[in-house]
Amino acid sequence: MGLSLALVIVALAVALALRPWRALRGAQLWHPLFASLVLMPWLWAAQRFMPGGVAVQLSGACLMVLMLGWPLAVLSLVPIAALGAWLGGIAWPQALDHLAWNGIVTATLALAIGLATRRWLPRHPFVFILGRGFLVTALATVLSGALSALVSPLPPGSELGSILLGHWLMAWGEAFATGMLVAIFVAFKPEWLATWSDARYLTDA
Repeated sequence: MGLSLALVIVALAVALALRPWRALRGAQLWHPLFASLVLMPWLWAAQRFMPGGVAVQLSGACLMVLMLGWPLAVLSLVPIAALGAWLGGIAWPQALDHLAWNGIVTATLALAIGLATRRWLPRHPFVFILGRGFLVTALATVLSGALSALVSPLPPGSELGSILLGHWLMAWGEAFATGMLVAIFVAFKPEWLATWSDARYLTDA
């Protein structure tokens, strides 16, 4: 729990220092922000339990990074995690762990891997959709789940292999949902994606 709290505090300090609310001035990001704050707590409240009582859940953090940018996504994850814990009857120490690993670490890894794809892969809409929307989400979710399993004590009666398998399966479900929504947004609501740029991805397509 101490490591989770430290990760949350550091991430929030960095996000606040970047003053992400400036991106909301005269922008269309209010719509995806409000949608995230209304819908995401229900997603976080719906945990799935693997054998041994290991709880895993969908995150949505990667999609939020694509829609809102990393700083605003990190700040938004705090009320989402709090409301999700309240709706799902989740204990606060567990909710803090989920906020740190399922939310902030996943979002940070999605940002880092996404920036690598932007730097090294061609400028094409399908690179954005399949790369950042699908593959980056899968990698970030798998890695954050694996890191969480390695640094946290194993729940009684559980095995590391079953925990990693649970995170692996949830990661591909998350990647499919994120990739599908990103494709829809690129086609119909590109202004809902803070990381999308017509000039970058359509000019050279």
